[in-house]
Amino acid sequence: MFDAGFHRDPYPLYDRLRSQGPVQRVKVSSRGHHAWLITGYAQARSALADPRLSKDTCRFGYLFGDRREIAPALRTTMLATDPPDHTRLRRLAAQAFTVATVDRLRPRIQQITDQLLETLSPRGTADLISELAVPLPVTIICELLGVPEPDRPQLRAWSNALFASGAAADRDRASHHIADYMTRLVATRYDYANRDASPREGENLLDSLIAARQRGDRLSRKEVVSLAALLLIAGHETTTNLIGNAVLALLLHPSQRVAVTTAPDRLAPAIEEVLRYDSPIGVATVRFTTQPVTYGPTTIPAEQVVMVSIGAANRDPAQYRAPSALDITRSERPPSHLAFGHGPHYCLGSALARAEVHTALAGVLRRLPDLRLDTAPEQLAWRPSRMMRGLRALPVRWNPAR
Repeated sequence: MFDAGFHRDPYPLYDRLRSQGPVQRVKVSSRGHHAWLITGYAQARSALADPRLSKDTCRFGYLFGDRREIAPALRTTMLATDPPDHTRLRRLAAQAFTVATVDRLRPRIQQITDQLLETLSPRGTADLISELAVPLPVTIICELLGVPEPDRPQLRAWSNALFASGAAADRDRASHHIADYMTRLVATRYDYANRDASPREGENLLDSLIAARQRGDRLSRKEVVSLAALLLIAGHETTTNLIGNAVLALLLHPSQRVAVTTAPDRLAPAIEEVLRYDSPIGVATVRFTTQPVTYGPTTIPAEQVVMVSIGAANRDPAQYRAPSALDITRSERPPSHLAFGHGPHYCLGSALARAEVHTALAGVLRRLPDLRLDTAPEQLAWRPSRMMRGLRALPVRWNPAR
């Protein structure tokens, strides 16, 4: 789980591990740290919703021999808390991710996609990661948060650094840069709210979070900073990966691409199949056992690190027929794939991600005729991350004359 071959194609290793049992103890760092890796679908689904598994990294960080200096705003996000704190934070944050919010954003998503493809279409070549899959979700989440356009490339670079496989100190520095930036940004919105005795929900996402309240409860300023940092990162990283993974999957499976192109109503199920087939999250954020837990034939002792492999679970042959095949007509639903998680930590932004990916893929299929890879598949560069499953670049070519 450390070399370039794994990052390029982790599924053979996942298959070998799963064949030995759905839960295995594996080495997860060059310093000799171990964790329990779950690769079976049923076991993963159970673990993601199991209250006996804690997400409280501050409480259990010592299990890693934790000497990290991650910024507190990123160490204690909603993603790293347990009920009742998580329940309260999620209830308040969810008010900013309603169906109405996503519907309101659809025209803007379409406009950004059209602008990006209008620039690309006459050229005939592009890197679809840097020129479409990154700028679309980055623009949306940054506009929602009120991040000025000149600051967005730097924030994207810091976000990338958080998931790189380099030195931990570099990742820690990136966390502080993001936290410091969001602290300043949130302060400006609080100043705005203080000038207006009745801050208006929906002015932007930060204003909605500041104004959000329920039964007299509201988010503290520190909690808004933490949520803003989490939303910045989660609001584009997985969507970028999914757009790239989806385009690549269709390019490598021409019959599936033809089926989607000739019947646009198949695009939505095709996206769900890509979410299963090549999930943008390879391994979910870590969990910790608060007591012994048993999944299948394996009992994991208390105070152990647990990693749930979303990518492996979504290709479990016990759950899916021919799991290594891309099949947009697949009928094994429900239960669904686990790409957006399951249980109390299910992704709040899943509807927004689906809207962005649907718009991007529809535009690519319509406006870039005869689209094809501009390199050999084995030459594609993948992100060196166990958590994030996505391409660094996706060079493509098409026929601009058409």
